[in-house]
Amino acid sequence: MTEDLSLTAAETVAAEKIFGDRLDLAKRYVAHLATSGIERGLLGPREVPRLWSRHVLNCAVIESLMERDAEVADVGSGAGLPGLCLAIARPDLKLTLIEPLERRCIWLTEVIDDLGLDNVTVMRGRAEQMTETINARYVTARAVSALSNLAGLTIPLLHGQGDLIAIKGRSAAEEIDKAQKVIRKLGGTETKVVTVGEDMLEEVTTVVQIKVG
Repeated sequence: MTEDLSLTAAETVAAEKIFGDRLDLAKRYVAHLATSGIERGLLGPREVPRLWSRHVLNCAVIESLMERDAEVADVGSGAGLPGLCLAIARPDLKLTLIEPLERRCIWLTEVIDDLGLDNVTVMRGRAEQMTETINARYVTARAVSALSNLAGLTIPLLHGQGDLIAIKGRSAAEEIDKAQKVIRKLGGTETKVVTVGEDMLEEVTTVVQIKVG
């Protein structure tokens, strides 16, 4: 297992750039993903060899899109992707992980406690139930749902001012086309596909960034 979790030379450079002196925390998080995360069904066992490249670095790199000291809501946080990655990489951010399933919330809380992270909290529930509780500058999501549905779940958490940053794949532009009417109705003023990590990742991260206000 330890061998599977090792970083390649390129991944090491990227991880050091993103996590800095908190890289050891990131490694402990990856160890949790590879053990209890697999055992409790948060990720499939086939993901272990690519936890760094496909999951942790892929998610953490979006921190470059965020201003300092901002409040971030991560919707459908699951295994903490991207929420916990951001909490580790950016201790200045204040994160709320929104997750409806109790077993995932328990796991997230255990990992947060073990890592000693004081800039992140877990809230059990669905995003649409959190509009009166959450007022975020950024809302993040990964592998939650199609953008046409996701926009309605997440944009209200911005309360008229902020960015939705949704990690997507090759279908990003197509999803934007299908969701344009919904996005405009919800107050989206600019929607674009952004690639992040070109200077450090073998596979860049593609996000849909929707500005509101």
